[in-house]
Amino acid sequence: MATHFKEDALLDKLGGIALNADAVSWLLNPKDFKQALLTKIASATSSIYIAALYVEDDEAGREVLQALLDAKAQNPQLDIKILVDYHRARRGLIGQKGDSGNYILYRKLMDEATHPFDIIGVPVKSREFMGVLHLKGFLIDDTVIYSGASINNIYLQQQEKYRFDRYHVINCPELARSMRDMIKQHIISDPAVSILSQTISNEDNPEKNDVKSFKHRLSHVRYQYASTTEGNRVTPLIGLGRKNNQLNDTIVQLVDSSSKELFICTPYFNPPTVLTRALARHLREGKKIDIVVGDKTANDFYIPPDQDFTTIGALPYMYEQSLRKFAKNQQWAIENGQLNIHLWKNGINSFHLKGISADNRKHLITGSNLNPRAWALDLENGLLLHDESGCWKESFIKEQQHILLHTERLYHYSQIDTLQKYPKPVKKIMNRIRRLKADFLLRRIL
Repeated sequence: MATHFKEDALLDKLGGIALNADAVSWLLNPKDFKQALLTKIASATSSIYIAALYVEDDEAGREVLQALLDAKAQNPQLDIKILVDYHRARRGLIGQKGDSGNYILYRKLMDEATHPFDIIGVPVKSREFMGVLHLKGFLIDDTVIYSGASINNIYLQQQEKYRFDRYHVINCPELARSMRDMIKQHIISDPAVSILSQTISNEDNPEKNDVKSFKHRLSHVRYQYASTTEGNRVTPLIGLGRKNNQLNDTIVQLVDSSSKELFICTPYFNPPTVLTRALARHLREGKKIDIVVGDKTANDFYIPPDQDFTTIGALPYMYEQSLRKFAKNQQWAIENGQLNIHLWKNGINSFHLKGISADNRKHLITGSNLNPRAWALDLENGLLLHDESGCWKESFIKEQQHILLHTERLYHYSQIDTLQKYPKPVKKIMNRIRRLKADFLLRRIL
């Protein structure tokens, strides 16, 4: 109990930006998210800053980029900056051959535009597998649209298939300013970043030493804002690396401070050891946890049996075995109703939700997958909403009920397949991984 009071006190003292009750609104599906994004872009008057893992060269990506170009043409003074991961933009989709990166589209569009804007490649590490830009946020004038979604056909449900995420709209000038200023002061101005939309003759790729020093500086960055420790507020959080990571520390404190219940969303269950221990401790103290996790078939790396299997397709099965191990260890909590594991599955669609709600009083919305990679390698951020008055409780419960659609509760760990039940190509690769004892390493970087 001493730990609970200590962590609760730490979070209660955590400063944030004051928010009115009506400052936050919820979008519940990707089509509404897309419409809200395009509407905000069209009505922007001063600035648009977007941070996403990627803006894809597909119908949805081109539609959003065209909307930005139209807004810039309508108002040439509009300050537009798009941040994407440098390495992700320089390659095609996994399995694609040749020079097919998204940067080719960026370069073409901006070269043809009367009023171009910068699309900036951010190299968090010198190689993609070592870490990526995983910052989230669509900052349009005084509004922040926060979602874990990137921009492509599936995230925006351009056709029928979609990738389910969370979408929150926060109208708060100070929050938008704080997040925008961090990008201006600590990312855009750094010599390590590259303008992906510039011509070939002006192409400037990052130097390895610049990337290394950039990573070091990023690990010490914090959002700056006018802070209060009272009332309803939002705390913007950022983190990179295992040490002194503000976002990671807050996640553990959020779990430890909860006095009753946690509601957790993650695309796949592969938490770092410190978080696994915090969850187990929470259960031993008699408290409740609901975990909503994507079924292996709802993972974006899942390869259906009728398609050619590649090594990357083993990932959903590895994550499933991690979930099975946790469920087996905590079967007692499943049986007494303390632990509810909900598997999300809806046809060919995929699941990409992240976040934690503690006691329906504190709510973390984040792009972090709550896994070892997010914990140590990627640049992540999140927003912690402190609902001191309880004015957002019903809306968060409504969102949770919507999230639980298309889920099935796990009643026993044995409902999760064992390795022996997997297709032959999966068994072959996973046996090889285990033989080489590579599963520990893979779970840390994938």
